[in-house]
Amino acid sequence: MTMNLPADPAPAQSPSPASPHPLRLRMPVLIAGIAVIVVGGQWIDTRMRIRALEEELARRLASGDASVTEARALVRQNQETLATLQAKVGALDAQMAEAQSQQGALSVLYQEYSRSRDERLLAEVEQTITIAAQQLQLAGNIEAALIALQGVDSRLAKTAQPQWLPLRKRVEHDIERLKAQPVADVSGMALKLESLIASVDTLPLAFEQRPRVAAQSEKGMPAPTGWRAAWEDFWREARQLVRIERVDRTDPGLLPPDQVFFLRENLKLHLASARIALLSRSGRAYTQDMQQSRMWLEHYFDIHARSVAYALSVVKSLGAVDVAQDLPSLNETLGAVRNFKLAGGREPVRGGH
Repeated sequence: MTMNLPADPAPAQSPSPASPHPLRLRMPVLIAGIAVIVVGGQWIDTRMRIRALEEELARRLASGDASVTEARALVRQNQETLATLQAKVGALDAQMAEAQSQQGALSVLYQEYSRSRDERLLAEVEQTITIAAQQLQLAGNIEAALIALQGVDSRLAKTAQPQWLPLRKRVEHDIERLKAQPVADVSGMALKLESLIASVDTLPLAFEQRPRVAAQSEKGMPAPTGWRAAWEDFWREARQLVRIERVDRTDPGLLPPDQVFFLRENLKLHLASARIALLSRSGRAYTQDMQQSRMWLEHYFDIHARSVAYALSVVKSLGAVDVAQDLPSLNETLGAVRNFKLAGGREPVRGGH
């Protein structure tokens, strides 16, 4: 700031003692001007600082707005992530609850299994022994009964529990008794009877037999020559003209075709009835059917034919078999199993063996 100072006054006359000094008059003005200059400089500096502060504040406000926007985006993303996590936690809680429920059910099932294991074992043993008893009483099948009892013994042995020892002893006793029984080949006998039934239609009848031609020479002998060969030829021709047989049975006579059919069918029925009696161990019915079949074979069929002779030998051998065996009963063992069930799988009071 420029201040206009007054021009230097002309040299004055020697001042009078009563007027003030000019420098004193200018000092206040000078001080005021300096003060104005200082105050103006301070005002300008303050304005500049204020403007710089405003700019800095504006910059910081802008930066704060961006940070707030970014923070809001982060908050929104965090909220979405939190919602997803809460949904997953809810699903995990549901799965955990289901798993705990399944674990509880499995625990109950395991406890139930542990409690009823002996009961199931006794039920299986009782059922198997009942089947073995039925095989003995109804079909007389000793082999099937032995297999069933051996399975029971193996099943009890796998448990390795001492309370089953009395029951195992009874089962082993029954096994030894069945092994001591004479076993008839029922299946083989049934197959032979079935084969006989199939061959009945091919068996020749007695009134259909023809003279049999003698063999030319015995096996291993040299063929005759000369007059001996001529004599054997003559003798063979003569034997074909005359047939000599022993008549030690009633002559069946001629049978019409319809009665021949019924004869064969009745023989099949008797053999089939014998087969059923064999499987059911009905000794009396089996013996009667086999005797009737043997009588018809001997009376109506050609016993000199090889097929009839074989059928007759089979009927005789099968008819001599006693199919009504007195097989042992498994009632005592079944009673012991039921006593175990009543005792809750513990060793019952022992009875007589």
